Amino acid sequence: MNGTLKRVAVAALAMFALLMVNVNWLQAVKADEYVSDARNRRNFFDRYAIERGRITAGGKVLAESVDTGDNNFRFIRKYPDAKLYAHVTGFFSPESASAIEAAENKLLDGSSADLLLRRSIDLFTGEPTKGANVDLTIDPKAQKAAYDALRQSGKRGAVVALDPKTGGILAMVSLPTYDPTELSGTDKGTVFKRYDELAKDKSQPLLNRAIAQTYPPGSTFKVVTAAAYLEDDSSRGPETTVQAPQRLPLPNTNISLPNYGGAACGSGQVTLTYALERSCNTPFGAIGMELGYDKMREQTEKFGMGEQIGVPMSVAQSDFGPKEDQAAVAMASIGQRSNRMTPLQMAMVAAGIANDGTVMKPYLVNKITDSKGDTIEEADPDELSEAVSSETAAKLREMMVSVVSNGTANLAQIPGVEVGGKTGTAETTDGRPPHAWFISFAPADNPKVAVAVIVESGAAKVGAEATGGHTAAPIARAVMEAVLNK
Repeated sequence: MNGTLKRVAVAALAMFALLMVNVNWLQAVKADEYVSDARNRRNFFDRYAIERGRITAGGKVLAESVDTGDNNFRFIRKYPDAKLYAHVTGFFSPESASAIEAAENKLLDGSSADLLLRRSIDLFTGEPTKGANVDLTIDPKAQKAAYDALRQSGKRGAVVALDPKTGGILAMVSLPTYDPTELSGTDKGTVFKRYDELAKDKSQPLLNRAIAQTYPPGSTFKVVTAAAYLEDDSSRGPETTVQAPQRLPLPNTNISLPNYGGAACGSGQVTLTYALERSCNTPFGAIGMELGYDKMREQTEKFGMGEQIGVPMSVAQSDFGPKEDQAAVAMASIGQRSNRMTPLQMAMVAAGIANDGTVMKPYLVNKITDSKGDTIEEADPDELSEAVSSETAAKLREMMVSVVSNGTANLAQIPGVEVGGKTGTAETTDGRPPHAWFISFAPADNPKVAVAVIVESGAAKVGAEATGGHTAAPIARAVMEAVLNK
Protein backbone atom coordinates (compact mmCIF):
# COMPACT_ATOMS: atom_id res chain seq x y z
CA MET A 1 0.00 0.00 0.00
CA ASN A 2 2.81 2.40 0.95
CA GLY A 3 4.56 1.57 -2.31
CA THR A 4 1.46 2.41 -4.32
CA LEU A 5 1.08 5.79 -2.55
CA LYS A 6 4.70 6.58 -3.16
CA ARG A 7 4.36 5.88 -6.88
CA VAL A 8 1.26 8.08 -7.06
CA ALA A 9 3.04 10.85 -5.15
CA VAL A 10 6.08 10.66 -7.45
CA ALA A 11 3.83 10.72 -10.52
CA ALA A 12 1.96 13.76 -9.13
CA LEU A 13 5.22 15.57 -8.39
CA ALA A 14 6.52 14.75 -11.86
CA MET A 15 3.38 16.13 -13.52
CA PHE A 16 3.54 19.25 -11.33
CA ALA A 17 7.20 19.72 -12.30
CA LEU A 18 6.35 19.31 -15.98
CA LEU A 19 3.53 21.83 -15.58
CA MET A 20 5.91 24.38 -14.01
CA VAL A 21 8.45 23.78 -16.76
CA ASN A 22 5.75 24.34 -19.38
CA VAL A 23 4.53 27.54 -17.68
CA ASN A 24 8.06 28.95 -17.49
CA TRP A 25 8.72 27.93 -21.10
CA LEU A 26 5.59 29.76 -22.25
CA GLN A 27 6.04 32.87 -20.07
CA ALA A 28 9.79 33.30 -20.36
CA VAL A 29 11.24 31.61 -23.43
CA LYS A 30 8.26 31.88 -25.80
CA ALA A 31 6.74 35.10 -24.43
CA ASP A 32 8.29 37.48 -26.97
CA GLU A 33 7.38 35.19 -29.84
CA TYR A 34 3.74 35.04 -28.75
CA VAL A 35 3.57 38.79 -28.13
CA SER A 36 4.81 39.51 -31.65
CA ASP A 37 2.72 36.78 -33.28
CA ALA A 38 0.34 38.36 -35.80
CA ARG A 39 -2.43 36.06 -34.52
CA ASN A 40 -2.23 37.58 -31.02
CA ARG A 41 -5.37 39.73 -31.09
CA ARG A 42 -4.98 40.74 -27.44
CA ASN A 43 -1.75 42.58 -28.23
CA PHE A 44 -3.52 44.33 -31.11
CA PHE A 45 -6.39 45.53 -28.93
CA ASP A 46 -4.04 46.52 -26.09
CA ARG A 47 -2.43 49.17 -28.34
CA TYR A 48 -5.72 51.05 -28.32
CA ALA A 49 -6.74 50.41 -24.71
CA ILE A 50 -4.59 53.15 -23.17
CA GLU A 51 -4.97 56.87 -23.72
CA ARG A 52 -1.62 57.87 -25.19
CA GLY A 53 -0.25 61.24 -24.17
CA ARG A 54 -0.43 64.34 -26.30
CA ILE A 55 2.33 65.64 -28.52
CA THR A 56 2.37 69.44 -28.35
CA ALA A 57 4.47 72.41 -29.47
CA GLY A 58 4.11 76.09 -28.69
CA GLY A 59 0.69 75.55 -27.12
CA LYS A 60 -0.64 73.63 -30.14
CA VAL A 61 -1.75 70.00 -30.05
CA LEU A 62 0.02 68.03 -32.78
CA ALA A 63 -1.24 64.56 -31.81
CA GLU A 64 -3.79 63.28 -29.29
CA SER A 65 -5.89 60.23 -28.46
CA VAL A 66 -9.67 60.45 -28.84
CA ASP A 67 -12.07 58.20 -26.89
CA THR A 68 -14.25 56.29 -29.36
CA GLY A 69 -16.33 54.42 -26.78
CA ASP A 70 -15.55 51.17 -28.63
CA ASN A 71 -14.48 48.41 -26.22
CA ASN A 72 -12.09 46.89 -28.74
CA PHE A 73 -10.53 50.12 -30.01
CA ARG A 74 -11.05 52.56 -27.15
CA PHE A 75 -8.62 55.32 -28.17
CA ILE A 76 -7.79 56.42 -31.70
CA ARG A 77 -4.91 58.73 -32.59
CA LYS A 78 -5.77 62.06 -34.23
CA TYR A 79 -3.42 64.60 -35.81
CA PRO A 80 -4.59 68.21 -36.21
CA ASP A 81 -2.56 69.83 -39.05
CA ALA A 82 -1.46 66.30 -39.91
CA LYS A 83 0.60 66.99 -43.05
CA LEU A 84 2.30 70.04 -41.56
CA TYR A 85 3.86 68.03 -38.72
CA ALA A 86 3.91 64.52 -40.24
CA HIS A 87 7.68 64.04 -40.17
CA VAL A 88 7.86 65.36 -36.61
CA THR A 89 5.02 63.46 -34.95
CA GLY A 90 5.15 60.37 -37.17
CA PHE A 91 2.27 57.88 -37.13
CA PHE A 92 0.93 55.22 -34.73
CA SER A 93 -0.26 52.24 -36.78
CA PRO A 94 -1.70 48.86 -35.70
CA GLU A 95 1.79 47.31 -35.60
CA SER A 96 4.37 50.08 -35.78
CA ALA A 97 5.08 53.77 -35.27
CA SER A 98 7.51 56.40 -36.51
CA ALA A 99 9.23 59.67 -35.53
CA ILE A 100 8.24 60.97 -32.07
CA GLU A 101 5.42 58.42 -31.79
CA ALA A 102 8.10 55.70 -31.96
CA ALA A 103 11.04 57.41 -30.23
CA GLU A 104 8.96 58.36 -27.17
CA ASN A 105 6.54 55.42 -27.33
CA LYS A 106 7.07 54.13 -23.77
CA LEU A 107 6.39 57.57 -22.35
CA LEU A 108 3.41 58.19 -24.59
CA ASP A 109 1.77 54.84 -23.74
CA GLY A 110 2.57 55.09 -20.03
CA SER A 111 4.81 52.01 -19.79
CA SER A 112 8.06 53.88 -19.08
CA ALA A 113 9.81 53.30 -15.75
CA ASP A 114 9.79 57.08 -15.33
CA LEU A 115 6.02 56.86 -14.86
CA LEU A 116 6.09 54.15 -12.15
CA LEU A 117 5.05 56.58 -9.39
CA ARG A 118 2.20 57.97 -11.52
CA ARG A 119 0.97 54.45 -12.31
CA SER A 120 1.12 53.51 -8.61
CA ILE A 121 -0.96 56.54 -7.64
CA ASP A 122 -3.49 55.81 -10.40
CA LEU A 123 -3.73 52.19 -9.24
CA PHE A 124 -4.41 53.33 -5.68
CA THR A 125 -7.03 55.91 -6.75
CA GLY A 126 -8.60 53.62 -9.35
CA GLU A 127 -7.92 55.98 -12.28
CA PRO A 128 -7.13 54.46 -15.69
CA THR A 129 -3.52 54.52 -16.87
CA LYS A 130 -2.65 57.42 -19.17
CA GLY A 131 0.50 58.15 -21.11
CA ALA A 132 2.82 61.09 -20.61
CA ASN A 133 2.62 64.25 -22.72
CA VAL A 134 5.56 65.19 -24.95
CA ASP A 135 6.10 68.90 -25.60
CA LEU A 136 8.40 69.76 -28.52
CA THR A 137 10.74 72.66 -29.28
CA ILE A 138 8.98 73.35 -32.59
CA ASP A 139 7.83 76.94 -33.15
CA PRO A 140 4.43 76.58 -34.92
CA LYS A 141 4.86 79.89 -36.79
CA ALA A 142 8.29 78.91 -38.07
CA GLN A 143 7.05 75.43 -39.01
CA LYS A 144 4.15 76.84 -41.04
CA ALA A 145 6.34 79.47 -42.69
CA ALA A 146 8.81 76.78 -43.73
CA TYR A 147 6.07 74.47 -45.00
CA ASP A 148 4.24 77.16 -46.98
CA ALA A 149 7.38 78.64 -48.53
CA LEU A 150 8.84 75.27 -49.54
CA ARG A 151 5.51 74.09 -50.93
CA GLN A 152 5.27 77.23 -53.09
CA SER A 153 8.52 76.22 -54.76
CA GLY A 154 6.71 73.17 -56.15
CA LYS A 155 9.78 71.04 -55.43
CA ARG A 156 10.87 68.34 -53.02
CA GLY A 157 13.13 69.44 -50.22
CA ALA A 158 13.62 70.15 -46.55
CA VAL A 159 13.94 73.00 -44.07
CA VAL A 160 15.52 72.92 -40.62
CA ALA A 161 15.62 75.83 -38.17
CA LEU A 162 17.58 75.80 -34.91
CA ASP A 163 17.96 78.00 -31.87
CA PRO A 164 21.75 78.56 -32.09
CA LYS A 165 22.12 79.07 -28.34
CA THR A 166 20.33 75.90 -27.21
CA GLY A 167 20.17 73.52 -30.19
CA GLY A 168 16.37 73.37 -29.97
CA ILE A 169 14.77 72.53 -33.32
CA LEU A 170 12.35 75.33 -34.22
CA ALA A 171 11.19 73.90 -37.54
CA MET A 172 11.59 70.60 -39.37
CA VAL A 173 9.80 70.27 -42.68
CA SER A 174 10.17 67.69 -45.43
CA LEU A 175 8.25 67.67 -48.70
CA PRO A 176 6.45 65.85 -50.09
CA THR A 177 4.60 64.90 -46.94
CA TYR A 178 1.77 62.54 -45.98
CA ASP A 179 -1.21 62.31 -43.63
CA PRO A 180 -0.32 60.22 -40.53
CA THR A 181 -4.04 59.81 -39.79
CA GLU A 182 -4.26 57.44 -42.77
CA LEU A 183 -1.66 55.18 -41.14
CA SER A 184 -3.08 55.35 -37.64
CA GLY A 185 -6.45 53.65 -38.13
CA THR A 186 -7.48 50.27 -36.70
CA ASP A 187 -8.26 48.48 -39.95
CA LYS A 188 -5.03 46.66 -40.77
CA GLY A 189 -6.00 46.01 -44.37
CA THR A 190 -6.68 49.67 -45.09
CA VAL A 191 -3.64 50.94 -43.18
CA PHE A 192 -1.17 48.47 -44.68
CA LYS A 193 -2.44 49.11 -48.19
CA ARG A 194 -2.00 52.85 -47.76
CA TYR A 195 1.47 52.40 -46.25
CA ASP A 196 2.54 50.26 -49.21
CA GLU A 197 1.28 52.94 -51.61
CA LEU A 198 3.30 55.62 -49.82
CA ALA A 199 6.39 53.39 -49.55
CA LYS A 200 6.33 52.69 -53.30
CA ASP A 201 5.75 56.32 -54.26
CA LYS A 202 8.83 57.52 -56.17
CA SER A 203 8.63 60.92 -54.47
CA GLN A 204 9.24 59.20 -51.08
CA PRO A 205 6.72 61.10 -48.93
CA LEU A 206 7.58 58.94 -45.88
CA LEU A 207 11.24 60.01 -46.02
CA ASN A 208 12.24 62.77 -43.61
CA ARG A 209 14.67 64.60 -45.87
CA ALA A 210 15.69 66.92 -43.03
CA ILE A 211 17.49 64.23 -41.04
CA ALA A 212 17.39 60.91 -42.94
CA GLN A 213 18.78 61.99 -46.31
CA THR A 214 22.25 63.29 -47.19
CA TYR A 215 23.06 65.51 -50.16
CA PRO A 216 26.13 67.17 -51.67
CA PRO A 217 26.08 70.55 -49.84
CA GLY A 218 27.46 72.53 -52.75
CA SER A 219 28.81 76.00 -52.05
CA THR A 220 27.25 76.23 -48.58
CA PHE A 221 30.19 74.03 -47.55
CA LYS A 222 32.61 76.83 -48.45
CA VAL A 223 32.00 78.35 -45.01
CA VAL A 224 33.47 75.16 -43.49
CA THR A 225 36.47 75.41 -45.83
CA ALA A 226 36.84 79.08 -44.86
CA ALA A 227 36.63 78.06 -41.18
CA ALA A 228 39.47 75.54 -41.62
CA TYR A 229 41.57 78.17 -43.44
CA LEU A 230 41.09 80.79 -40.72
CA GLU A 231 41.67 78.30 -37.90
CA ASP A 232 44.91 77.15 -39.53
CA ASP A 233 46.45 80.61 -39.13
CA SER A 234 44.94 83.14 -36.72
CA SER A 235 46.58 86.03 -38.61
CA ARG A 236 44.22 85.42 -41.53
CA GLY A 237 40.96 87.29 -41.80
CA PRO A 238 38.16 88.42 -44.12
CA GLU A 239 40.54 90.73 -46.00
CA THR A 240 43.26 88.13 -46.53
CA THR A 241 44.09 87.87 -50.22
CA VAL A 242 43.63 84.49 -51.90
CA GLN A 243 44.41 83.29 -55.41
CA ALA A 244 41.30 83.01 -57.59
CA PRO A 245 42.13 81.87 -61.14
CA GLN A 246 39.38 81.43 -63.69
CA ARG A 247 40.20 77.71 -63.74
CA LEU A 248 42.11 75.68 -61.15
CA PRO A 249 44.22 72.79 -62.51
CA LEU A 250 43.55 69.58 -60.60
CA PRO A 251 46.72 67.55 -59.88
CA ASN A 252 47.26 64.28 -61.75
CA THR A 253 44.29 64.93 -64.04
CA ASN A 254 43.80 66.54 -67.43
CA ILE A 255 40.89 68.65 -66.18
CA SER A 256 40.55 71.88 -64.22
CA LEU A 257 37.99 73.27 -61.81
CA PRO A 258 36.09 76.31 -63.17
CA ASN A 259 34.15 78.95 -61.31
CA TYR A 260 30.37 78.92 -61.67
CA GLY A 261 29.46 79.33 -65.33
CA GLY A 262 33.16 79.55 -66.22
CA ALA A 263 33.27 83.15 -64.97
CA ALA A 264 36.31 85.00 -63.66
CA CYS A 265 36.58 85.65 -59.93
CA GLY A 266 37.46 89.33 -59.74
CA SER A 267 40.98 90.05 -60.94
CA GLY A 268 42.18 86.56 -60.10
CA GLN A 269 43.45 87.68 -56.72
CA VAL A 270 40.69 88.60 -54.28
CA THR A 271 39.89 88.86 -50.58
CA LEU A 272 38.45 85.88 -48.77
CA THR A 273 35.24 87.87 -48.26
CA TYR A 274 34.91 88.57 -51.98
CA ALA A 275 35.48 84.89 -52.79
CA LEU A 276 32.66 83.94 -50.42
CA GLU A 277 30.36 86.75 -51.63
CA ARG A 278 30.71 85.62 -55.24
CA SER A 279 30.93 81.91 -54.29
CA CYS A 280 34.04 81.40 -56.39
CA ASN A 281 35.08 77.76 -56.72
CA THR A 282 38.77 78.06 -57.50
CA PRO A 283 40.00 79.78 -54.30
CA PHE A 284 38.17 77.33 -52.05
CA GLY A 285 39.31 74.34 -54.08
CA ALA A 286 42.89 75.64 -53.77
CA ILE A 287 42.47 76.23 -50.01
CA GLY A 288 41.25 72.65 -49.56
CA MET A 289 44.30 71.26 -51.36
CA GLU A 290 46.65 73.57 -49.42
CA LEU A 291 45.24 72.42 -46.07
CA GLY A 292 45.00 68.78 -47.12
CA TYR A 293 42.48 66.04 -46.44
CA ASP A 294 43.28 65.51 -42.75
CA LYS A 295 42.84 69.15 -41.74
CA MET A 296 39.67 69.49 -43.80
CA ARG A 297 38.13 66.35 -42.31
CA GLU A 298 39.13 67.43 -38.80
CA GLN A 299 37.29 70.71 -39.30
CA THR A 300 34.15 68.99 -40.54
CA GLU A 301 34.17 66.71 -37.52
CA LYS A 302 34.39 69.73 -35.22
CA PHE A 303 31.04 70.85 -36.65
CA GLY A 304 29.58 67.45 -35.71
CA MET A 305 29.90 65.62 -39.01
CA GLY A 306 30.31 61.89 -38.47
CA GLU A 307 28.67 62.04 -35.03
CA GLN A 308 25.84 59.62 -34.30
CA ILE A 309 23.07 62.06 -33.37
CA GLY A 310 19.56 61.40 -32.08
CA VAL A 311 17.03 64.22 -31.78
CA PRO A 312 15.59 61.74 -30.50
CA MET A 313 15.00 60.24 -33.98
CA SER A 314 18.21 58.86 -35.46
CA VAL A 315 19.99 61.24 -37.87
CA ALA A 316 21.89 60.02 -40.93
CA GLN A 317 25.62 60.61 -40.58
CA SER A 318 27.11 63.39 -42.66
CA ASP A 319 30.53 62.76 -44.16
CA PHE A 320 33.30 64.72 -45.91
CA GLY A 321 34.14 61.62 -47.92
CA PRO A 322 37.00 59.08 -48.04
CA LYS A 323 40.67 60.00 -48.38
CA GLU A 324 41.54 60.03 -52.09
CA ASP A 325 43.78 62.33 -54.11
CA GLN A 326 44.24 66.12 -54.07
CA ALA A 327 41.75 66.57 -56.91
CA ALA A 328 39.10 64.87 -54.78
CA VAL A 329 39.97 67.14 -51.81
CA ALA A 330 39.49 70.21 -54.01
CA MET A 331 36.06 69.03 -55.13
CA ALA A 332 34.98 68.00 -51.62
CA SER A 333 36.09 71.41 -50.32
CA ILE A 334 33.49 73.12 -52.52
CA GLY A 335 30.79 70.68 -51.41
CA GLN A 336 30.94 68.13 -54.23
CA ARG A 337 32.54 64.72 -54.90
CA SER A 338 31.79 62.34 -51.96
CA ASN A 339 30.88 65.18 -49.59
CA ARG A 340 27.38 64.44 -48.19
CA MET A 341 25.45 66.43 -45.57
CA THR A 342 21.98 66.35 -44.04
CA PRO A 343 20.04 69.62 -43.92
CA LEU A 344 20.20 69.37 -40.11
CA GLN A 345 24.00 69.20 -40.26
CA MET A 346 24.22 72.31 -42.42
CA ALA A 347 21.87 74.10 -40.01
CA MET A 348 24.31 73.08 -37.25
CA VAL A 349 27.15 74.69 -39.23
CA ALA A 350 25.26 77.98 -39.47
CA ALA A 351 24.21 77.75 -35.81
CA GLY A 352 27.77 77.03 -34.64
CA ILE A 353 29.14 80.08 -36.44
CA ALA A 354 26.28 82.19 -35.08
CA ASN A 355 26.85 80.89 -31.53
CA ASP A 356 30.41 82.17 -31.22
CA GLY A 357 31.88 78.92 -32.55
CA THR A 358 30.06 76.50 -30.23
CA VAL A 359 27.81 73.85 -31.77
CA MET A 360 24.95 72.78 -29.49
CA LYS A 361 23.44 69.29 -29.61
CA PRO A 362 20.20 69.51 -31.61
CA TYR A 363 17.09 68.26 -29.84
CA LEU A 364 13.35 68.13 -30.43
CA VAL A 365 11.81 67.27 -27.04
CA ASN A 366 11.36 70.28 -24.79
CA LYS A 367 9.55 68.73 -21.83
CA ILE A 368 7.80 65.55 -20.66
CA THR A 369 4.85 65.82 -18.27
CA ASP A 370 2.58 63.16 -16.78
CA SER A 371 -1.19 63.09 -17.24
CA LYS A 372 -1.61 65.53 -14.33
CA GLY A 373 0.84 68.04 -15.77
CA ASP A 374 3.74 67.31 -13.41
CA THR A 375 7.15 67.60 -15.08
CA ILE A 376 9.00 64.30 -15.50
CA GLU A 377 11.86 65.52 -17.64
CA GLU A 378 12.95 68.84 -19.09
CA ALA A 379 15.45 69.63 -21.83
CA ASP A 380 18.93 70.60 -20.67
CA PRO A 381 20.83 72.16 -23.61
CA ASP A 382 24.26 70.63 -24.05
CA GLU A 383 27.34 71.54 -26.07
CA LEU A 384 28.34 69.17 -28.84
CA SER A 385 31.67 70.73 -29.78
CA GLU A 386 33.69 73.88 -30.24
CA ALA A 387 33.84 74.07 -34.00
CA VAL A 388 36.00 77.20 -34.21
CA SER A 389 37.37 79.83 -31.85
CA SER A 390 35.22 82.84 -30.99
CA GLU A 391 37.64 84.98 -33.05
CA THR A 392 37.20 82.80 -36.13
CA ALA A 393 33.43 82.71 -35.62
CA ALA A 394 33.34 86.52 -35.60
CA LYS A 395 35.29 86.63 -38.86
CA LEU A 396 32.96 84.11 -40.48
CA ARG A 397 29.87 86.02 -39.33
CA GLU A 398 31.27 89.20 -40.87
CA MET A 399 31.87 87.40 -44.15
CA MET A 400 28.43 85.73 -44.21
CA VAL A 401 26.72 89.05 -43.49
CA SER A 402 28.57 90.44 -46.50
CA VAL A 403 27.27 87.56 -48.65
CA VAL A 404 23.70 88.68 -47.88
CA SER A 405 24.42 92.42 -48.08
CA ASN A 406 26.67 92.45 -51.13
CA GLY A 407 26.78 88.97 -52.64
CA THR A 408 24.63 86.13 -53.95
CA ALA A 409 22.09 86.08 -51.10
CA ASN A 410 20.40 89.48 -51.35
CA LEU A 411 16.96 87.84 -51.37
CA ALA A 412 17.54 86.78 -47.76
CA GLN A 413 17.67 90.38 -46.57
CA ILE A 414 15.22 91.39 -43.82
CA PRO A 415 14.60 95.13 -43.34
CA GLY A 416 16.14 96.34 -40.10
CA VAL A 417 17.83 92.99 -39.40
CA GLU A 418 21.43 92.02 -40.19
CA VAL A 419 21.38 88.53 -41.75
CA GLY A 420 24.29 86.20 -42.39
CA GLY A 421 24.08 83.49 -45.03
CA LYS A 422 25.62 81.39 -47.77
CA THR A 423 24.09 80.13 -51.00
CA GLY A 424 24.83 76.83 -52.69
CA THR A 425 24.18 75.00 -55.93
CA ALA A 426 25.02 71.30 -55.73
CA GLU A 427 25.56 69.24 -58.86
CA THR A 428 23.94 65.79 -58.88
CA THR A 429 25.21 62.54 -60.38
CA ASP A 430 21.90 61.21 -61.68
CA GLY A 431 21.36 63.70 -64.47
CA ARG A 432 18.85 65.79 -62.54
CA PRO A 433 19.14 69.60 -62.30
CA PRO A 434 21.33 70.85 -59.42
CA HIS A 435 19.99 71.18 -55.87
CA ALA A 436 19.54 74.68 -54.44
CA TRP A 437 20.88 75.29 -50.91
CA PHE A 438 20.92 78.14 -48.44
CA ILE A 439 22.14 78.41 -44.84
CA SER A 440 21.68 81.47 -42.65
CA PHE A 441 21.28 83.05 -39.21
CA ALA A 442 19.75 86.23 -37.79
CA PRO A 443 20.14 88.72 -36.23
CA ALA A 444 23.89 88.63 -36.80
CA ASP A 445 24.75 90.47 -33.57
CA ASN A 446 22.52 88.27 -31.37
CA PRO A 447 21.37 85.23 -33.38
CA LYS A 448 18.02 83.73 -32.45
CA VAL A 449 17.60 81.39 -35.41
CA ALA A 450 19.78 79.45 -37.83
CA VAL A 451 18.28 77.87 -40.95
CA ALA A 452 19.22 75.37 -43.63
CA VAL A 453 17.14 74.92 -46.79
CA ILE A 454 17.54 72.46 -49.63
CA VAL A 455 15.31 72.44 -52.69
CA GLU A 456 15.91 69.27 -54.68
CA SER A 457 16.64 70.02 -58.34
CA GLY A 458 15.68 73.58 -57.48
CA ALA A 459 18.39 75.14 -59.61
CA ALA A 460 16.77 74.34 -62.93
CA LYS A 461 17.16 77.75 -64.51
CA VAL A 462 20.24 79.23 -66.09
CA GLY A 463 22.39 82.13 -65.01
CA ALA A 464 21.87 83.71 -61.61
CA GLU A 465 18.51 81.97 -61.26
CA ALA A 466 20.38 78.69 -60.84
CA THR A 467 21.82 79.62 -57.45
CA GLY A 468 20.40 78.86 -54.04
CA GLY A 469 20.10 82.61 -53.57
CA HIS A 470 17.03 82.76 -55.80
CA THR A 471 15.34 79.49 -54.90
CA ALA A 472 16.27 78.64 -51.31
CA ALA A 473 17.13 82.02 -49.72
CA PRO A 474 13.53 83.38 -49.79
CA ILE A 475 12.37 80.24 -47.96
CA ALA A 476 14.96 80.79 -45.23
CA ARG A 477 13.98 84.45 -44.99
CA ALA A 478 10.33 83.50 -44.38
CA VAL A 479 11.36 81.18 -41.54
CA MET A 480 13.67 83.75 -39.95
CA GLU A 481 10.98 86.41 -40.12
CA ALA A 482 8.48 84.05 -38.46
CA VAL A 483 10.86 83.48 -35.53
CA LEU A 484 11.92 87.12 -35.16
CA ASN A 485 8.41 88.61 -35.46
CA LYS A 486 6.88 86.72 -32.53
